[in-house]
Amino acid sequence: MPLLQITTNVSIQDSTALAKDASRIIAGMLGKPESYVMVIINADTPLLFGGSEEAAVHIKLQSLGLEESKTGDYSAHLCGFIQNKLDVPPSRIYIEFSNPARHMWGWNGGTF
Repeated sequence: MPLLQITTNVSIQDSTALAKDASRIIAGMLGKPESYVMVIINADTPLLFGGSEEAAVHIKLQSLGLEESKTGDYSAHLCGFIQNKLDVPPSRIYIEFSNPARHMWGWNGGTF
């Protein structure tokens, strides 16, 4: 269910380790089983933010039942995680939250 996609112009030494850390954090943050969490890391991607090529990150977080009232908390949590792991300041991070309808999320030959 939860899908976290991190796209950055930063080089990442160990994308797998970052994905594993992110998977655990997303599962805990959303209270969902980690067995349903998917993480995609796109590093070294051409990315321009505010007309600058300085380090920047775009994050997509999609999850069934994502609570709109908690997106501020999720943003703070994800920005802190990215700043800690990639040294990108929160002012250079955009986050896109999405709560798709269950019939619009496919899995295992069906939908949720």
